Amino acid sequence: MAKTLEEINNKIRTGQVVVVTAEEMVDIVAEKGPKEASRTIDVVTTGTFGPMCSSGAMMNVGHPSPRIKLGGGQVRLNRVRAYDGLAAVDLYVGATALPDEDPRNSVFPGEFRYGGGHVIEDLVAGRRVLLEAAAYGTDCYPRRELAAWITLDEINEAYLFNPRNGYQNYNVAVNRSSRTIYTYMGTLQPQLASANYCSAGQLSPLLNDPHYRTIGLGSRIFLGGGVGYVVWQGTQHSPAAPRNEKGVPMAGAGTLAVLGDMKHMAAAWLRGASFRGYGATLIVGLGIPIPVLDEDIAAHTAVSDADIVAPVVDYSGAYPQRQPDVISRVTYADLKSGEIQVEGKTVPATPLSSYPRAKDIAETLKGWIAQGEFELTAPVQAIPGADSGMMMGPMPDNPPQTPESPQ
Repeated sequence: MAKTLEEINNKIRTGQVVVVTAEEMVDIVAEKGPKEASRTIDVVTTGTFGPMCSSGAMMNVGHPSPRIKLGGGQVRLNRVRAYDGLAAVDLYVGATALPDEDPRNSVFPGEFRYGGGHVIEDLVAGRRVLLEAAAYGTDCYPRRELAAWITLDEINEAYLFNPRNGYQNYNVAVNRSSRTIYTYMGTLQPQLASANYCSAGQLSPLLNDPHYRTIGLGSRIFLGGGVGYVVWQGTQHSPAAPRNEKGVPMAGAGTLAVLGDMKHMAAAWLRGASFRGYGATLIVGLGIPIPVLDEDIAAHTAVSDADIVAPVVDYSGAYPQRQPDVISRVTYADLKSGEIQVEGKTVPATPLSSYPRAKDIAETLKGWIAQGEFELTAPVQAIPGADSGMMMGPMPDNPPQTPESPQ
């Protein structure tokens, strides 16, 4: 018999809810079958912790005296550029933003890059951040210069607004060329000497709800150690990606736009990072609870690493194409074994995301729900599914584009 979300929330309020992680659900369904599992399990929690370049923070830093209208592209946070084309003291700092003096095309690709992701981590950690701005001055906002130390507690509002997180599957990156290359998928050794991937696999949120039946606009989630919400489909959302017989996408598919109050987050789950030869990013902790409303949802939340297949793509030549050549496909079970077979070679496989931290997120979310501290929300609108005809594609009159930034 199908359940309703309200029935599940009543169980949360009364302490009767049965909640397990997606990792635990694999064995439960294998033992009991999806029908019995759907009767006994109410909620399955997921998690992922990895670099998510399409992330950033919106903030209102408050007015000095006299007042100032930040503008003209002259705002810096710890020397990192922030976008100021908003109202007077509203700012947005992106995770990959860099200081002006940062040599992004440096001949020293190992040089550490402090960027927007580090600014976000510093703020959430309670550290002081230097705000510097030059303004053109107006009658209502006469001040023309500002330099001040700010903290998260002192500014009016700050919320994480990430346009693309939680990628539903993604590429495994390799390098067939004769030189080392540096990418957002990490350093790739020449002649197929390394393979990098970035997903929690069987714990990843959208892989446990492949048709977006329970995850949509308004879904309450774990974000950065606090509570957040899904606010739209993410950029490059591509639900029409090819799927296997279990409905699991075999390439990068759905994505989520998410939002949450930074003042209730924790730096342990938002970490600035620097990729050699690429730049800065933000490692984000994201977890989504999935209500087990029926047998079909139970079956999907039992997806295992052996069921999830990812494409192996050469980033030295094929990747810039609109439809990159897929060298082969491997399962996440293969990847997590530490090595995969590519064109007859045994290649070491390295994750950019952390599976142990993803497990911690799923366990934390499980505890919140079991203790009655976190109820589930029904989406107010579904995100587009495979039948929507929605596909990621190039902008008109521009060179062809391909997905960037895992998760």
